[in-house]
Amino acid sequence: MTTYGYARVSTDGQTLAAQDAALHAAGCAKVYSETASGAKTNRAELGKVVKRLGKGDVLMVTRLDRLARSTRDLLNTLDEISKRGAGFKSLADQWCDTTTPHGRLMLTVLGGLAEFERELIKARTGEGRARAKARGVHMGRPPKLDAYQRREALKRRDDDGESLTAIARTYGVSHTTIGRL
Repeated sequence: MTTYGYARVSTDGQTLAAQDAALHAAGCAKVYSETASGAKTNRAELGKVVKRLGKGDVLMVTRLDRLARSTRDLLNTLDEISKRGAGFKSLADQWCDTTTPHGRLMLTVLGGLAEFERELIKARTGEGRARAKARGVHMGRPPKLDAYQRREALKRRDDDGESLTAIARTYGVSHTTIGRL
């Protein structure tokens, strides 16, 4: 059983020294550090330490916001850690400790709340789209060609037998756009 640390700062102007010292003082054998935005999900050092985790190992951070930017990101990362048979601890957030039954309970509740929130957002978004469509709002990208251009392109194709590529070139679109007409 090994305890690994993960330290992260967002910008080059910030220092990792305080996080590194706190993690080593808490018993981490090795601390993986990086300068990367929390919004990025593909952080190299985090990926390395998670891949290294084995059964009984523990990943430790100084604060939860060093690991994840959102609840969804946190839960995805913790799921990956748990699939490897490892635990997770946050020094500043004592409730977030998957090595204890209380910590696992708190994260289960947090996961349930996040799922509920996702379902509410999905329902509200769907209702909003339906209301917008009922008002006649067009969803998606605007058409590349207006109605007159579409009629003209079809006429050129049907009446004159002009190639799709030639027609497309005059309108500055791809031949597949003309073909879909």
